[in-house]
Amino acid sequence: MCRWIAYLGPALRLDSLLVQPSHSLLMQSKHALESTYAINADGFGVGWYTSESERPGLYHETRPAWNDENLKSLASHLSSHMFMAHIRAATSVVSRSNCHPFAHDKWLFQHNGVIGGFDRIRQHLDCQIDDSIYARKRGNTDSETMFGLCLTEGLKEDVPGAIERMIGRVEAARRQFNIEEAFRMTVAIADGHQLWAARYQSDGDGPSLYHTADHSGVAGAVGVDAQIESEATIVVSEPLDEVSNHWVEVPTRSVLIASASGATLQPFKTAF
Repeated sequence: MCRWIAYLGPALRLDSLLVQPSHSLLMQSKHALESTYAINADGFGVGWYTSESERPGLYHETRPAWNDENLKSLASHLSSHMFMAHIRAATSVVSRSNCHPFAHDKWLFQHNGVIGGFDRIRQHLDCQIDDSIYARKRGNTDSETMFGLCLTEGLKEDVPGAIERMIGRVEAARRQFNIEEAFRMTVAIADGHQLWAARYQSDGDGPSLYHTADHSGVAGAVGVDAQIESEATIVVSEPLDEVSNHWVEVPTRSVLIASASGATLQPFKTAF
């Protein structure tokens, strides 16, 4: 399982979350605590938004995050009101095209988990992606297929609904092809203004996902001297510190919706 983080709030230097916390994403690349794999060394990526462009900036690398001499430098100089980052424990080829987050116009998408039996249903699912979206697909991960399905299912108009319809397509394929392996996922999606994070598993053992409980959680994660408003939201695969009341677990089969006015949780409407 991979690890990821997403942030929305007042402009913040990226290293405040990626490097500085006691259990930062960089530390998790070497020693994750709530993952199938403690080491996440199969590449990483960062995506961020600025006021200069609607489209996000991207940085991808195939080496381990701790072994990239550019990451700390970039993160200490880039500030953003919304960014996400991902460290990878690969279930497919290690390449830059397979590193998260993925971008499509103004959208960013990242994923942790796996579609069980994906090799047997990849073609079936890819054929359901809109041709114009599929033409821009570069990698071969189940994650990018999920992103393509979300875009096809109306992501631009209804993000929670598109996520549920994507899950519905995957579950229908699993039933059609008699796939017994589990489908497990957490995803983060952003458009530069709002952030959505969802959690789902077809069985009872899915990947972990948390969000900051309140202002104290945000301040605790980035340091007591940080000037962060209470509306800031951090979503993580696992907490950035050891203070349990800083973090709230995102329930399975639900989506967290964050904006400048705060964050809300809503359960999925579909039973699958």
